[in-house]
Amino acid sequence: MRQEGTIAAIATPPGHGGIGIIRISGPDSHAILGRLFLPASPRFAGFRPWMLHRGRACDAAGAPLDDVLAVAMPGPRTFTGEDVAEIHCHGGPAVLAAVLEAACACGARLAERGEFSRRSFLNGRMDLTQAEAVAEMIAAPARGGLRLAQARLQGLLGARVAALRARLLDLRAQVCVAVDFPEDEVDCLAPDAFVAECDAVSGGVRGLLTAHERGRCWQDGALVVLAGHVNAGKSSLMNALLGRRRAIVTDMPGTTRDFIEEPVQLAGLPVRLVDTAGLRDTGDIVEQEGVRISRDLVAQADLVLLVVDAAAGVGHAERELLRQVRAQHARDGAPDRCAPDGCAPAGSAPDGHEPNQRVLVVLNKIDLAVEAGAADAFQCPTEVEGCPCVPVSALRGQGVDALAAAARAMVLAGLGGADACGEPESGDLAPNLRQAQVLRRALDELEALVADVRAGVPYDLCSVRLDGACAVLSEITGETTPAEVLEHIFSSFCIGK
Repeated sequence: MRQEGTIAAIATPPGHGGIGIIRISGPDSHAILGRLFLPASPRFAGFRPWMLHRGRACDAAGAPLDDVLAVAMPGPRTFTGEDVAEIHCHGGPAVLAAVLEAACACGARLAERGEFSRRSFLNGRMDLTQAEAVAEMIAAPARGGLRLAQARLQGLLGARVAALRARLLDLRAQVCVAVDFPEDEVDCLAPDAFVAECDAVSGGVRGLLTAHERGRCWQDGALVVLAGHVNAGKSSLMNALLGRRRAIVTDMPGTTRDFIEEPVQLAGLPVRLVDTAGLRDTGDIVEQEGVRISRDLVAQADLVLLVVDAAAGVGHAERELLRQVRAQHARDGAPDRCAPDGCAPAGSAPDGHEPNQRVLVVLNKIDLAVEAGAADAFQCPTEVEGCPCVPVSALRGQGVDALAAAARAMVLAGLGGADACGEPESGDLAPNLRQAQVLRRALDELEALVADVRAGVPYDLCSVRLDGACAVLSEITGETTPAEVLEHIFSSFCIGK
């Protein structure tokens, strides 16, 4: 990504709106604004910094384009650290495109994805965790994710990581003294003290990894999978949870052959709700592939909603299916979401505790069960094969709110939340996926370092791993992040940021 010249982009979302903003950043931004802007006031004597001025935006030939408000912001106290100009015009696609074209005709070039935020990072206006938080605030699926992104945007995560790294740098200084003056009468770093300090830093890293798991669903949405036999009512339940018709519902077995994924909030928790093909043996090649995908999704899920036809009762086939789903979920667990660097998978704490088996049995069609006189089939059991049950009627919407609340509680409890109903608070920290990957690498270095110290490896050799841990931590805030990683991060941003 280039870093020279003056860039321009539309900073507001595509589509129609009351206001649209063209943002210009770089050394010529104020000069370009001067060529584009025709002031409405005859007393206009130049742009006053940070003040909106009313006038017209004109093209390079002087033809008027729109009535606008314009502002000039001198660097370095701007978002990018450079001179910045903005033109606030009407929010139609045509007028925004025309003003942007005029800015480029006057000397700007089109900004690339994330280039404004990248310039802010490279100019020292924010560290890498804050730059990432800009995009995460825009993409936050719910208020909980917004709070987590705000904490990172304020620099709280960068400060926490910097504090951990500072402890390692202090330890590095003590190692240098112990190596360079082994016979002098100075305080020598005892192995027990060395290990204790490494363990303290490792504990801080583990705490951040645990926070990543707890906050992941608020940032990315938890994966909730609807599974079960054919005609159990999975598609009807998905439509009921979404509040609209999304999945095709028929009486014909095997209607759903591929998975359908939709974002939704369950009692305020953002989830990715997936309807899957019915789990059964079939000779249809297409349906077989759908069943295979269904089982893969079950293995990946933060929560499996196993839908059972309550009107037919919970029989041997349903119990056997539940055992199979639980066994697969327990064996495979949720995927290693920090792969390939080995961060603890969702459902297992970084300290090695066993993953929670997150399967919730949904006893559907209770209205039909009542009509058939089979009430005992769904009313009495609070659990089946050790899994909690919730009775619902997807067709009539009965019990759907209770199901959403139960699903929310199980997802949060499975991710290690102390309060299964609590949302992140202001100031709570939760690293994102990339940051968690880097933290796991740092933890691996620290664990190997402790093993070396306990094995009696000389301190000058131990310092290599200590330097490695410091270097890895600095990747989180961007001091030593590889260029290809920076390219990947900023290329995922919207163009206006």
